[in-house]
Amino acid sequence: MRTHSALAALFAAALAATPVACASTSAQTAATAVAAAPAEVRAPITEADVIAAQNAWGNALVSISRTYDQQGIEAATKLAGEVIDSAYGYQMGPVLFKPTLTVAPQTFRTTREGALAYFVGGNPDYPKDTGFALNGWESFEIKNAGIFIEGDTAISMGNVMLTNKQGNVTTVDKTWGYLRDKDGALRIVLHHSSLPYTPQ
Repeated sequence: MRTHSALAALFAAALAATPVACASTSAQTAATAVAAAPAEVRAPITEADVIAAQNAWGNALVSISRTYDQQGIEAATKLAGEVIDSAYGYQMGPVLFKPTLTVAPQTFRTTREGALAYFVGGNPDYPKDTGFALNGWESFEIKNAGIFIEGDTAISMGNVMLTNKQGNVTTVDKTWGYLRDKDGALRIVLHHSSLPYTPQ
């Protein structure tokens, strides 16, 4: 069985690209850097990069779910934290994360704490979170409606189908936005998920 660190490393490797230099993550610092010298260009994102990042996300969700089933909540929480740190851009600033099953006033999860609470629950500050990643997910399928790429940013939109241990499939509408970090890895900076609309 792979260790948590190994899984996180695999996830990071799936998102990684050739390291390139970039401006600071701080908006103020970045503005200063641009004024002082020409900004260095990050490597363009490719469609293959986006698909690899999507598959890494799906595999990580399944891994968290299986870890919970086999080793319990503490191990699943540790792994979920490592995955968030590898996949999302919270170290770069607020992430525009709107999970599937959230309600006001905690609909949007712009902090790492909020994301972790959503995936594994157990945080009294987020009492309605029961742990989306703990639902016995066994497999996933991603069908993109489209992928928009412009330089070192990309946005994808489509459906994600998640299958649990009982064979039940949950389909969600998913939008991801990606940005390369200073090391060249893709980071999720936008994640919007919702259940498909059903007319009354």
